[in-house]
Amino acid sequence: MTPFARPGGPRSLAARRAAASAGASVLRGVLAEDGARLLLLVPDPHARFAAVELAGPFAASALDDGYGVCSYVFAWTPSRDPLPASGALGGYVEGFGDLRMRPDAATAVPLGDRTWAVVCDAEWPTGEAAELAPREVLRGQLAALEGLGLVPSVGIEHEVVFSGASGAPLTAHGVDYAVGGTESLAPLLADVRLALDEAGLGVESARAECHPGQYEIVLRHRDALAACDDVLLQQLIVRRVAARHSVTASYLAAPAAGQGNSGHVHLSLSAMDGSAPDLLGGFLAGVLREARALTAVWAPTWNSYVRLRTAPFSPREVRWGHDDRTAAVRVAGFGGNRRLEFRFPGADAQPHLVVAALLAAGQSGLEEGLAPPEPGVPVGTLAGSPWEALSLVDRVAELLGTDVAAQLAASLTEEIESGLETVTDWQRRRGALRS
Repeated sequence: MTPFARPGGPRSLAARRAAASAGASVLRGVLAEDGARLLLLVPDPHARFAAVELAGPFAASALDDGYGVCSYVFAWTPSRDPLPASGALGGYVEGFGDLRMRPDAATAVPLGDRTWAVVCDAEWPTGEAAELAPREVLRGQLAALEGLGLVPSVGIEHEVVFSGASGAPLTAHGVDYAVGGTESLAPLLADVRLALDEAGLGVESARAECHPGQYEIVLRHRDALAACDDVLLQQLIVRRVAARHSVTASYLAAPAAGQGNSGHVHLSLSAMDGSAPDLLGGFLAGVLREARALTAVWAPTWNSYVRLRTAPFSPREVRWGHDDRTAAVRVAGFGGNRRLEFRFPGADAQPHLVVAALLAAGQSGLEEGLAPPEPGVPVGTLAGSPWEALSLVDRVAELLGTDVAAQLAASLTEEIESGLETVTDWQRRRGALRS
């Protein structure tokens, strides 16, 4: 078991910094061993990592001095082409200079073969934080929430579909909560379980899901930064293990029409003074009010909208309910274990931005003293298309800042244009019907 096991529950930013400092000294000892390597990881806007692998003395020195990464990793497309150099994105793509990755040693996980991965912050050569880095966006919202005396605890559920070399899912039908029928998954899942245990990510539960080849692995709830970092580390590890089995692990929001890979976020709040904050008051009301405007965060890709429009249990209607999986926000748990489950995002959404958006919206409701509607009462719908979501980005600027809104707008615009410039099997079938 790794010495960097994640503690459950909330953790303040100050406590995280202390954990990173303690972890750095342990990690230095590990990296002093012959053949040790360090994989530096930076979460990008597309829910994946940009990475640089270091070996030898460079690995240990990076803990103190950081290491360079090209600035365009926060202003690129899924195919790693730069976005247009306008507004806030200009400094990231003009000249393609270096940012400095600063490892957060509290995130360290072993990947095997004497390689350790660590998630990093990113800063400009001046030492200022890179404003478009998803980790920095989330950290800003956590600091603002701590200003109200509150600290969140977060759990994220990502569903994945496993497919074989032919592209067909490893089960021919849905296996929701099943034991029988999952035999074809068993060898792969045994290795996934072992790899996640060795990484020390703290898996709480795992089960077969309702669509062909679909599975869900849930990490224990933890501080918000750790929850977001670790769900991406989980994806990295699952994909690596799957590849060794010649299997593809897909986190596409809609594997097919009528199916969905969700990225549900469970969130609770703790007061730093020991009192019990009211989850069902202003925080819930703020998120419900802003949910539609933030659709571009929950649904960043063309495929996201197939999930929202066609997949069961992916409701576009904005309402909340007690233990109601058909509601966009489900109140789960009892008493002191009560939490909010936000069911808007798909597994393709950037988790740091999703949680940052939830915190910003919830804080707005707390500060304005909003009251939520009665359970089951609809208060609107999420945007139904990427261009509809794009039209709402001005409100994102008010909640998350103009730079983040510009980044989202540029990415979603590129997504729309790329989709409109692509010939698909759907278009070919429609064309054949007209012949």
